[in-house]
Amino acid sequence: MRLSITILLFVLGFTACKTEAKKEAKETLKKEDGHSGATVIVDQIHYPQEKHLQNIKQLTFGGDNAEAYWSFDGESIVFQANNKDWGLECDQIFTMPITQDLSNGSKPQRVSNGLGRTTCSYFLPGDSTIVYSSTYLGDEACPPVPKKEDFGGKYIWPVYHTFDIFVADTNGNQLAQLTNEPGYDAEPTVSPKGDLIVFTSDRSGDLELYTMKIDGSDVKQVTNELGYDGGAFFSPDGTKLIFRSSRPKTEQEIKEYKDLLAQGLVMPTHMELYVCNIDGSDLKKITDLGSANWAPFFHPSGEKIIFSTNHHKEKHDGFNLFMVDLDGNNLKQITYDGVFDAFPMFSPDGKKLIFSSNRNNNGTHDTNLFVADWVD
Repeated sequence: MRLSITILLFVLGFTACKTEAKKEAKETLKKEDGHSGATVIVDQIHYPQEKHLQNIKQLTFGGDNAEAYWSFDGESIVFQANNKDWGLECDQIFTMPITQDLSNGSKPQRVSNGLGRTTCSYFLPGDSTIVYSSTYLGDEACPPVPKKEDFGGKYIWPVYHTFDIFVADTNGNQLAQLTNEPGYDAEPTVSPKGDLIVFTSDRSGDLELYTMKIDGSDVKQVTNELGYDGGAFFSPDGTKLIFRSSRPKTEQEIKEYKDLLAQGLVMPTHMELYVCNIDGSDLKKITDLGSANWAPFFHPSGEKIIFSTNHHKEKHDGFNLFMVDLDGNNLKQITYDGVFDAFPMFSPDGKKLIFSSNRNNNGTHDTNLFVADWVD
């Protein structure tokens, strides 16, 4: 599940035509945000501070595109998108070769069945099938999205109780249902070893991590502390998990968390990153930055984590990618878009990084996918 992009945006001062925007961008490039080092430009693909990225290429062009993850062979991606030009009302799952050009108006292959709301897709071994989450068995329509004004202006995530985990092939044929417990089952990702799936479920009464075999059997609970545990990914050797978590501690925090969860909601504004073995042992907290730290993924070395955070923003009004060692040391900023960078994933060979960003959207709310050569 991902942060809603719309509420993260702030007003950008570009009201002229595209030509004038480009002219202003050149001037803006010289005026960096003194607090974060970010440069607010609406038609910039690569910022000069982004030394770890080269040859950035934009893959999608319009709508809301996110959570793009590589196939095992590194030749394709699967992602979720909400694009009204494609006839969508809420997120559906798509796949395409990394070389496909969508700038000419072509569309990627839809994998989900077009019903309900989907999230969190991932290739299964062999790259011919996809695991993903969908609400369509509960209702074929898009589920309602909670409004901030109904919760005192606080940002809320829905954890729809109708989410279950499914398998489809890359042509969109629906093959299997892997979960059928009451409540939320979503956020599946697959081990590089190809043997396990990790996912988040509230079947225990709390939002915990679980693993299961590729066929949905042998389900095992991984975490067991109060709070939302989610967005988990395996280490390159398949022995560890990195994930985001809220850990309410005070009486007020615990009450708020439980009251929201009873309504199928969580508040993701305070999350830190944790790592553990795949059986839940040796649990360690990596970050203690405050605000929202999420979308973590292992560096190919297995010794570092790349993730998205807004801790460095004075008003916490934007997200960038950072990298940190597994022991929490050597925190380093990687991307510098002024609004939103998230969902990073290294290619299987470690040579490329794919991520979502609001860069180069000409001041719209569009979130697109970008791929870059990674420079260590």
